Amino acid sequence: MDDRLAGIEVFVATAESPSFAQAATRLHLTRSAVAKSVARLEARLGVRFFHRTTRRQSLTEEGTVFYEYCLRALGELKAAEDLLEWGKGMVSGRLKVSMPVLFGHLCIAPLLSRFARKHSGLGLEMSFNDRVVDLVEEGFDLAIRIGTLPPSTNLVARRLGEHKMAFCAAPDYLQRRGMPKTLEDLRQHDAVAYTRLGRVLSWQVLRDGRSEEFKPAARILADDMQAVAASAVAGLGIAWLPYWLVHRFLQTGELTELFVDHASVSFTVNAVWPYMPRLPPKVRLAVDLLVEELPPLLSAIEAASLGGA
Repeated sequence: MDDRLAGIEVFVATAESPSFAQAATRLHLTRSAVAKSVARLEARLGVRFFHRTTRRQSLTEEGTVFYEYCLRALGELKAAEDLLEWGKGMVSGRLKVSMPVLFGHLCIAPLLSRFARKHSGLGLEMSFNDRVVDLVEEGFDLAIRIGTLPPSTNLVARRLGEHKMAFCAAPDYLQRRGMPKTLEDLRQHDAVAYTRLGRVLSWQVLRDGRSEEFKPAARILADDMQAVAASAVAGLGIAWLPYWLVHRFLQTGELTELFVDHASVSFTVNAVWPYMPRLPPKVRLAVDLLVEELPPLLSAIEAASLGGA
């Protein structure tokens, strides 16, 4: 009984990966350690689990049957552990979270750090990246995503709140070029625009409650929002940025918000995780924390921004 479960988790991870090397990366082991673990399991049971070539691997018939049973068994063990942890109000294991770089640094990481401090048995791994990660393939428990989500049968999402955008420019720029009085005036001004994957992101304005998009006449382009904000502060043009990034510049007077009387475009902030029959307590409690604490944080930032405008 002591060795009955030895190597099972390694086998399952290997079965779900295209190669031993990728399984090793997922498990934070060496490729050699993964290969030896699978070989020991095959020797103990007297079967061969994988067809191997230089380019790929696939499960044998015996391997497929064993994988299905192992998956169910591990699922039941995990459910039992989660039930016990939930009953004790404890959170353990490692929580791996993907989040946008700047929004993650400024708004999400502080909340999750407090969450980890509260639960001493929890390991926290935060990944800051603006690309859309594959949660299952890359082993993430949770991702924070901004904007409309595409339909998915494999992912579950929960709305955390929304953040608002602001048109802003440096007082020096407005003194030189004049204050735009209407949204149409924006087209006559220099813009500092944000790019992603080589594309200039459109600006959005609200008219009669409906969002309209247009491409700004961008003098300055940057694929980093901090650089966009810095260029606006330097007087190089008008920028369209989230309050959570520019609020401190609005408060200090380094930037002036435009069209304060117009309703601001908002983007939804979502927590996304892979579908599973029973959500682990570490994910459930982390999402509950973000639902509770992120909206007041964003509201306070927006209120302070408007107060300093």
